[in-house]
Amino acid sequence: MQRTIFISFFFVATYMISRFISTIGEQKPRTTMLPPDLLAMDLAKKLRFDPHATNLASTDFGNLTRALPAAVLYPSSQNDIATLIHSSYSSHLPFPIAAKGHGHSIHGQAMAYNGVVIEMGSLDGKDGARINVSSIPPLFFADVGGEQLWIDVLHATLRHGLAPLSWTDYLYLTVGGTLSNAGISGQAFRHGPQISNVYEMDVVTGKGEVVKCSRQLNSELYYAVLGGLGQFGIITRARIALEPAPQRVRWLRLLYVDFSAFTKDQEYLISLNADGEGGPTNGFDYLEGSVVNDESLINNWRSSFFSKGDHRRISALAAHHSIIYFLEVSKYYSHFGGPTTVDQDVDSLLKGLSFLPDRVFSNDVSYTDFLNRVHQGELKLRAQGLWDVPHPWLNLFIPKSRILDFDRGVFRGVLKRNATMGPVLVYPMNQDKWENTMSAVTPDEEVFYTVGLLRSAADNWELLEDQNREILSFCEEAGIECKQYLPHYETKAQWKKHFGQKWNMFVDRKQKFDPKGLLSPGQRIFTLSMSEGSHDHSSY
Repeated sequence: MQRTIFISFFFVATYMISRFISTIGEQKPRTTMLPPDLLAMDLAKKLRFDPHATNLASTDFGNLTRALPAAVLYPSSQNDIATLIHSSYSSHLPFPIAAKGHGHSIHGQAMAYNGVVIEMGSLDGKDGARINVSSIPPLFFADVGGEQLWIDVLHATLRHGLAPLSWTDYLYLTVGGTLSNAGISGQAFRHGPQISNVYEMDVVTGKGEVVKCSRQLNSELYYAVLGGLGQFGIITRARIALEPAPQRVRWLRLLYVDFSAFTKDQEYLISLNADGEGGPTNGFDYLEGSVVNDESLINNWRSSFFSKGDHRRISALAAHHSIIYFLEVSKYYSHFGGPTTVDQDVDSLLKGLSFLPDRVFSNDVSYTDFLNRVHQGELKLRAQGLWDVPHPWLNLFIPKSRILDFDRGVFRGVLKRNATMGPVLVYPMNQDKWENTMSAVTPDEEVFYTVGLLRSAADNWELLEDQNREILSFCEEAGIECKQYLPHYETKAQWKKHFGQKWNMFVDRKQKFDPKGLLSPGQRIFTLSMSEGSHDHSSY
């Protein structure tokens, strides 16, 4: 009974504090919402209230939502962040706080209406001072500021012949941002998400306390923060696991017209090292899949892999079959002055697969160029004016047992009826590479698929949002127990369903580490209006 009363009071109180309203359209931030003692501190010199600063902090990559903060903090140290949070925590008028890295969120998750947005990039030291690499065996790691971009981590670690094990497809994201979600890409089946490759962190909690945490030290905070959507603390430093870096990548795309064969081959390939035995030569180092129709291949950042002649042949095949599928795999290798067996390794791995034998596309690139492949697509889209547009993305985790149903209902149903522009990813991951004690949630099956609908909309983004809702409704009606990655929900009931058995743990951790509900209000887990059935994507 007491727990129920506390949770109800918690939701009501945090909602009253934040007082979120409609975020589409012009809003006037009110500096009066900030306590006078904060404005009297030396820290106030690092706060900006001007329209230029607040406008920059009011939008994100999604370009679907706008929420003006009262101020933006440009910290020079984690102590500045701790001072800001403690000021809010100790005030009789606490204000919401959000950490903003590269601003790559989709639905305003890094925004703080009438609160303070922390511009994490302001922490960045000169000449890579916030990236420190330890190359002393046997434990290789990099201590990295939470504001650092993964592309800069890559360059810094490569100077020592090392690199992180797990990546995201796009490297111009901050370390703190991806660790607050999970951080996934085609290496996750082998090494797990990025959150599974962190030794320790420095975190500023919702009480303004600076805490070092790891699996052994302050472990509850460690597990809460990783995949915790910014609800429990702000990551100011992370110790990232490293391994010797390869030099080159043999990069292939294999074409399929049968979805069942496509998924069967993916599941076989990720099983080769599922138990962690056998060494790296027994499987590919990277695996992703994608769904392609004739129109989705155009203005697609993944399409730069193909020549113009390839485009014509693929488009003709897509037009004939309506939908085709690509399996994208990579094998890492190094010369080191001697012969390599990459050709034999790749040929051996391809034996027995069911791709179209005359539709194998291969490239050989540097390790850096492979990992930074999306940036080339970004430059292409920027040149066409197609980067800074609305991005109504939808990312889902689908149980292996229902992926064929998802293909019939979505890839060959919803998406076939409505042409889509942009990549559509679908590839499997191994559940045992995720740690259940962390806040991130996945379907309860040994293998599950990530589906990424990474669409751009120069106009009519509302139609794509409607399509996303149609996809979610299909999953609901078909009984497909999917989970959103980079989640965006509108009601308490939806969040409770998302976290499932972890919900009570999530609430308990929130009360322990951010009891006043100050952090990451843009996620709308504890600060949104809990009215059931709301479908207004523009309201907080």
